[in-house]
Amino acid sequence: MRKIFLVILLLIIYPVLNIAVSEEPNLTDVKSDVYSFLNLSQLGLSKEAYQFAVKGFYKLREQGQLLNSSVLTIIDFSQSSNNKRLYVIDLYKRALLFNTYVAHGKNTGNEYAEKFSNIPGTLQSSLGFYITENMAIGSKVGLSLILKGLEKGINDKAREREIIIHGADYATEDFIKKNGRLGRSFGCPSLPPDLIKPVAESIKDGTCLFIYKHDDNYINKSTVLN
Repeated sequence: MRKIFLVILLLIIYPVLNIAVSEEPNLTDVKSDVYSFLNLSQLGLSKEAYQFAVKGFYKLREQGQLLNSSVLTIIDFSQSSNNKRLYVIDLYKRALLFNTYVAHGKNTGNEYAEKFSNIPGTLQSSLGFYITENMAIGSKVGLSLILKGLEKGINDKAREREIIIHGADYATEDFIKKNGRLGRSFGCPSLPPDLIKPVAESIKDGTCLFIYKHDDNYINKSTVLN
């Protein structure tokens, strides 16, 4: 009787497991389908930024570096800081979780991000792939999300430079209305204060973050893309 029960149980469970596995899209599906399904082009996200992000996401996933292999965050610094250029995407649910403003470094540019650095004290943003770590509370910026830069010579000094995701009053639509552009950070990707908690909770603990601007030097040197 016990053997019969086990056989029946397997017959019930196996199709469910099989369906669950088949629902996970492959790289080709994610590249072509999610971008168009979510109308990311209409929301301003560069197709190259998306394709690079997905390519790196899958490489990091295959290497076992992502604890959360569903959520991908893209910051598209090819756009004006007046645009909502941060995108949090659940690739497997094909859902856009957040699309909001994000500031770049003070010495990276004014309205547009132009210059990038990995050197402490430059007050510039850094391109490339990061893995999110834990949330923290700081005396200066309050709630924040710690980042680990993965690319040597490009963003691997993120911890030393205290590059984190945090909320800032200068990263709001009201600031744009008063000043003609978003404010700037000391190099951190700063978000509107009311969104730092929900965004951080959604992407914390081992998700992939990609900061993009078309830069031949970065593309050629990237250890994740090459």
